[in-house]
Amino acid sequence: MTPARGTTAAHKGAHETAHKTSRTRTRAKADVSSAKTAATAASSTPQKVPAKAAATSTVKQTRPLGHVTFVGVGPGDPSLLTLAGRDVLANADAVVVEGPEHNAFLAYCRPGVEVIDGSGAEGSRALKVAARARLVVKTAKTSANVVRLLTGDPFTFSSGAEEASACRKAGISFNVVPGVSEVSAVPTYAGIPLTMKADREVTVLDLAEAKFDLGRLHPKQTLVLLNAVDVLKDTVTALIESGFDGSTPVAVTVGGTTTAQTSVVGTLETIVADLRAAKVTGEAVIVVGAVVEQREALSWFETKPLFGWRILVPRTKDQAGPLMDRLRRYGAMPEEVPTISVEPPRNPQQMDKAIRGLVEGRYEWVAFTSVNAVKAVREKFDEYGLDARAFSGLKIAAVGDKTAEAIGAWGIRPDLVPSGEQSAAGLVEDWPPFDEVLDPINRVFLPRADIATETLVAGLTDLGWEVDDVTAYRTVRAAPPPAPTREAIKSGKFDAVVFTSSSTVRNLVGIAGKPHASTVIAVIGPATLKTAEEHGLRVDAMAETPAAEELADALARFGADRRDTMVEAGEPVTRPSERRSGSRRKS
Repeated sequence: MTPARGTTAAHKGAHETAHKTSRTRTRAKADVSSAKTAATAASSTPQKVPAKAAATSTVKQTRPLGHVTFVGVGPGDPSLLTLAGRDVLANADAVVVEGPEHNAFLAYCRPGVEVIDGSGAEGSRALKVAARARLVVKTAKTSANVVRLLTGDPFTFSSGAEEASACRKAGISFNVVPGVSEVSAVPTYAGIPLTMKADREVTVLDLAEAKFDLGRLHPKQTLVLLNAVDVLKDTVTALIESGFDGSTPVAVTVGGTTTAQTSVVGTLETIVADLRAAKVTGEAVIVVGAVVEQREALSWFETKPLFGWRILVPRTKDQAGPLMDRLRRYGAMPEEVPTISVEPPRNPQQMDKAIRGLVEGRYEWVAFTSVNAVKAVREKFDEYGLDARAFSGLKIAAVGDKTAEAIGAWGIRPDLVPSGEQSAAGLVEDWPPFDEVLDPINRVFLPRADIATETLVAGLTDLGWEVDDVTAYRTVRAAPPPAPTREAIKSGKFDAVVFTSSSTVRNLVGIAGKPHASTVIAVIGPATLKTAEEHGLRVDAMAETPAAEELADALARFGADRRDTMVEAGEPVTRPSERRSGSRRKS
């Protein structure tokens, strides 16, 4: 009996427990329902807070303070920005800059980033630093992730330390990304090592607002002087009076690490007069000591073949990048002037019909004569939902290596690329004649520009092929450049012009006039050479193969040969814009 009662009790206990659980769940559901109802009411109707509760709820809800990262961007050359600096910029909500010289770094930021001018107040350095510090703190109170860009290194002859201290006092956290300091970078770009085996001591002085006892300096040490141009005469006098030999070498470098860099070399006795004669002005880094003598052997930046050349690049905007980058590598200052706008054909039906014919097996060959033609066909494929498989069974020809690369990006290897001259004529030279036995179809699809020459069509026709010459895109003359640019072209203020196609020659002359007689002319290939000569221009350099990088290389070789000729003749090395020839005749 006892076990039975135990079982009954256990069953009753379980029943009561289940009943309690059920009531608990019901109560919980009711609580949740009440909470939802209350939340809904609260969201739709302002809630009144009892007076007593309101009196005890006076704590102000404050926005969390932001975070500041001080990033050194180097002394001028944008490529000296560190990888850490680039990564920080990519995540910035706001960027505080010092001026237009920092605009190049904004390319690493995401769209919509807030850019704040931190040039500071007028007056002394102390006033400027205080104003910038207040601005950085203010920005950090409204933006979560603030990047403060500083020229050089944030904590080396810069205001980064003072601004960081202001952040610490305001309770704002900060990081520091070191940058390349002008103290070491500018002498390096000038070909001057600050230390050698026999010269191991370096002293750096910022003469902006401080007074130094120069008599304590050792005459054998290397000096790096900052902000010393305005007081150079007094500084030189003081150094000589303190024991420095008047024949001690001195180098003054303005615009350091940029393609506007200029260095003047002299001695303590002559440097003031040398600077005046060279008409060099602006902020400079000055090196005093025996190490300056190494510049003659170690100068590497200012001796680049196109150093300081102002080069005009008439080209479509989306295709100027590789050429501009290559020219900068040679020390040039390229300026892009759009002369061509690539637009869809006025009548797209012809292109639509050709694409349908390609899919239906109408063609044996497809011939691409430019990167733009590849792009135009690819856009049509995307429009129709096609991919590279549509080329199955077709033979593909490319006029040159660059066009072949564009086709290769599609996952296709061209069957034919000219073995000789990379042009329409070169393509015809290698194109096989139509064979009724081997070729089941005798038709070629030729997508190209509306102003293309007839060389390829005529050549293929002579070989027995029928050509569907289809306008895949139009090249439209761009609007004239600004008046100062047009004047610079005509008056010879550009050192060189690089032409990447016949249409760029025709369009530049049409919208801006012919380049001055002193301007060096470089072209991408034979067809462009012919067009330039037809417009009365003498061509100085031509690319070995029709590619933008090869065009820059050809101009660089011309510049190097020109420089060597001047050096061998004992003449000062000057740019073409500084030596005006009498005329430029058609050769």
